[in-house]
Amino acid sequence: MSVDAEALQDLIDKEAIRTLISAYCNAADRHDHVKMRSLYHEDAIDDHGAMSSGPAMDFIDRLPEIQASMEILHHNVTTINIAIDGDYAEGEVYLLALHRVKGPDGPFDVLVGGRYFDKYERRDGKWKFAHRAIVADWANIHSPSIVDLNHPFLTGAHIGKPGLADPSYDFFRLLGRGA
Repeated sequence: MSVDAEALQDLIDKEAIRTLISAYCNAADRHDHVKMRSLYHEDAIDDHGAMSSGPAMDFIDRLPEIQASMEILHHNVTTINIAIDGDYAEGEVYLLALHRVKGPDGPFDVLVGGRYFDKYERRDGKWKFAHRAIVADWANIHSPSIVDLNHPFLTGAHIGKPGLADPSYDFFRLLGRGA
């Protein structure tokens, strides 16, 4: 059986991009701004609508303020469509993202179903975001929040938290902060 070098390289590149996409979700959910910064090229653009639109590094600089009211962030990617042309690639990435937000009248939940429109570039052998835009296809809002982490069903379970308080930092050796 002969190996098709071009098909193998395509597979390697797509896996590198899928790893990048997953790393973004982890960085967002854990409020890991160092890791988030490492996923974008310095001149990249990020379009999160009214939240932030422009240079990705400006968006990342604003993340502590943006995420301050978010008690829970939980990004999940589903369908990933990637097309590659040399050192340039595009991706349409479907996502489900739950946000539990502290509001003036108590916490509320926002579940967004949408897509990321991505442009990736490989520079110095590494794939990173060159441009990322979020598209909301639907949203489900619950006010007040219906998230109940104190339910008896969860007794004794580890509970995820943003930042260094998340139990993953004590559990993993290879998947640490900024990694």
